[in-house]
Amino acid sequence: MNQSFLSLGWRTLWRDLRSGELRLLLVAVTLAVAALTAVGFFADRLQGGLQRDARQLIGGDAVVASDNPTPPAFEAQARALGLQTVSTLGFPTMGRAAEAQGGASRLVALKAVPEGYPLRGSLKVAQQPGEEGGNTREVPARGEVWVDAPLLAALDLKMGDALLLGDGSFRIVRIIVIEPDRGGGFMSFAPRVMVNAADLPATHLVQPASRITYRFAVAGEEPAVQRFTRWADAQIQSREARGLRLESVESGRPEMRQTLDRAEKFLSLVALLSALLSAVAVALAARAFAAKHLDDCAMLRVLGLSQRTIALSYSFEFALVGLFASCLGVALGFGVHYLFVLLLAGLVEATLPAATLWPVAYGLGIGLTLLFAFGLPPVLQLAKVPPLRVIRRDVGQLKPASIAVLALGVAGFAGLLLAVSSDLKLGLIAVGGFAGAVLLFAALSWVAVWLLRKSVNESTAPRWLVLATRQVSARPAYTVVQVSALSVGLLALVLLVLLRTDLVQAWRQATPPDAPNRFVINILPEQGDAFRKTLEDAGVAKYDWYPMFRGRLVAVNDKPVNPADYTDERAQRLVDREFNLSHAAQKPPHNELVGGRWTPEEQGAVSVEEGLAQTLGLKLGDQLRFDVGGIPSDARITSLRKVDWGSLHANFFVMYPVAAMPDLPITYLAAYRAPETPGFDNALVRAFPNVTNVDMSTALAQVQRVLDQVVRAVEFLFGFTLAAGLVVLFAAITATREERAREFAIMRAVGASSALLRQVQRAELAGVGVLAGLLATLVAMAVGWALAKYVFEFSWSGSPWVPLAGAAAGAVLALGAGWWGLRDVLRRPVVDTLRRAAA
Repeated sequence: MNQSFLSLGWRTLWRDLRSGELRLLLVAVTLAVAALTAVGFFADRLQGGLQRDARQLIGGDAVVASDNPTPPAFEAQARALGLQTVSTLGFPTMGRAAEAQGGASRLVALKAVPEGYPLRGSLKVAQQPGEEGGNTREVPARGEVWVDAPLLAALDLKMGDALLLGDGSFRIVRIIVIEPDRGGGFMSFAPRVMVNAADLPATHLVQPASRITYRFAVAGEEPAVQRFTRWADAQIQSREARGLRLESVESGRPEMRQTLDRAEKFLSLVALLSALLSAVAVALAARAFAAKHLDDCAMLRVLGLSQRTIALSYSFEFALVGLFASCLGVALGFGVHYLFVLLLAGLVEATLPAATLWPVAYGLGIGLTLLFAFGLPPVLQLAKVPPLRVIRRDVGQLKPASIAVLALGVAGFAGLLLAVSSDLKLGLIAVGGFAGAVLLFAALSWVAVWLLRKSVNESTAPRWLVLATRQVSARPAYTVVQVSALSVGLLALVLLVLLRTDLVQAWRQATPPDAPNRFVINILPEQGDAFRKTLEDAGVAKYDWYPMFRGRLVAVNDKPVNPADYTDERAQRLVDREFNLSHAAQKPPHNELVGGRWTPEEQGAVSVEEGLAQTLGLKLGDQLRFDVGGIPSDARITSLRKVDWGSLHANFFVMYPVAAMPDLPITYLAAYRAPETPGFDNALVRAFPNVTNVDMSTALAQVQRVLDQVVRAVEFLFGFTLAAGLVVLFAAITATREERAREFAIMRAVGASSALLRQVQRAELAGVGVLAGLLATLVAMAVGWALAKYVFEFSWSGSPWVPLAGAAAGAVLALGAGWWGLRDVLRRPVVDTLRRAAA
């Protein structure tokens, strides 16, 4: 035959498409590419949006933030470079209604702004609460105040009423809808109050001991901004003044970035599961495809077609299939990512920039790699089928793919998956976990087949069980492949269920519904008994109560510490500020001890949060010295704690394990869930006017809303993984359909009834499903625990009923897939089956 591989590839492609033999391959590749590119498009556009909007999110091209007024040298340098500048300041204070309006008070986040604010982005304000509002380049006029809408309800005020701030009275004239540079610190949860900077002195709120954040923003041409940031960074690193830090477009909104990063991890994990399952489905479907073409290739060899032409024709056919399925998956993924934007509305803007071509290239690469790495190796064996197979069916059977070819393909596919995963640890756990699971499943299923063959007594066991056992043990290699493939499919499905229930529930429990929603600070020691009695009288039974004092870390192991000693920006900020310190004889119940021992009433000891220890390079046994209001305090690190900051309980970086520290000036902090009694907060502030009451209800509601949105997006993507898992189940069950048909035909020819064979088939499928389900759930629980602990940082443990439920689900799914994929095996005439086998 003198036929080119191109024409032969086209003809075989058309024939295989019409016969449906490429259906599983197309579906598997399309699902994998669609799942991965949907996440890829979303992440790509999100990253572009963050880069575009970063300047607006900080209010300028760069910002110098400090605890003291910005040094004049920074302002002079900005002017010398021709940059626009604006200085703002903010701090927490109590806003009050006039006595005529009830006299209610509320903690607010006051911000004083001058003309020209903000340099980047725009304020969005409304005339009345609930209105959409519009952008403005103005700032509050003298004697006026702009506020967040919730403040009006909290103080029972309306537009035009007076708001008292310190010694000043201001008329409420605008509602703040969007404040571009609000940030995400602790005080961002308090209602914003914005006044003109010229009005601030009249309030007399700024005192020498006031805790104020000053922000000096600059904007201008990119080269000038870069020169300023380099100069400012050098000044901050070298100067002895403490409390300065430089914010740029990279810092943006870290609290929103953290939320979106976690959402992206969830989505990436589900996409990775879809891709891994699709790889298994492609491998199974390709092997079944090759097995059906053995006789065709033997005939082509007899007619004189070369091995090279056969190999090239199938490579060409698979390249076209991979390209078509990849393009289809990219198109589907592009459409699906719009649903992510819709489901996460509020977290991301709908006006994200257009996506780049990277997700398209990545999707095409994944699709082609899937087919060439997992689908082509068994198909290429068709070129080596000997012509003798035309008259001898026992020669030219498919062999396992070579280790080199398989390893190269797996390595390439794993590399692409690791590249797309939003977290290297996440990718390693998912990819490595599945690779290890496949080997474990193969080994355990081989042992199970051996034990089954030894344990069934053929003289006493039912006939259907004896025949099913013989069926399984007669082809152990097929059984091992089938159990392993089923186990991998069920592993993803079980992990899917655990993600949807246990892991998502663990995420929700990080901020449980009964979490504290009030933080009250500055409670004086002499007010402690009265304050606690007030809480108990109001029905507050559970609350955090801790002493609190402020101290600056000045020495470690008798060596003075300075921000210049650290290269990490967070470490520099930590040693450049005062810590909120506390003491308690007993370890807080929501803190986990990860190192050392907490010994009650141990003098000269201190317990440090593990994250702080890692950032500052501290370890057990180190001697720390704090300056507490001029009083030195020396202590040795005797324990390390893991603090769940998302629990919203009272938490501290550093705690002394003693009940009392009488020599230090302390106040108390209380964290509790406020009772539903109307006016409780106002009555509390009237009874204890010096305290600061922080209402976290809005923050809690926002966190729960974010969780609901992310869970909905993850649930939507779960559909791809579910479909991929079902494809794997179907491919695994039907991989041996022709072998089963021949064996059943022989048994029917020697007198076995259809009812008996149906029992044999069901027993075999149920046994394989139970074993696969049990193995899959055990591994899924281990992988889920690793993901919870090392990626999502949750406290999670699987339920004991999961393995039993997994085994039952495996049996049901295997029986269902077997009924659908093998329904014609027992109905096919015996003569027809035997003729096919002899042909």
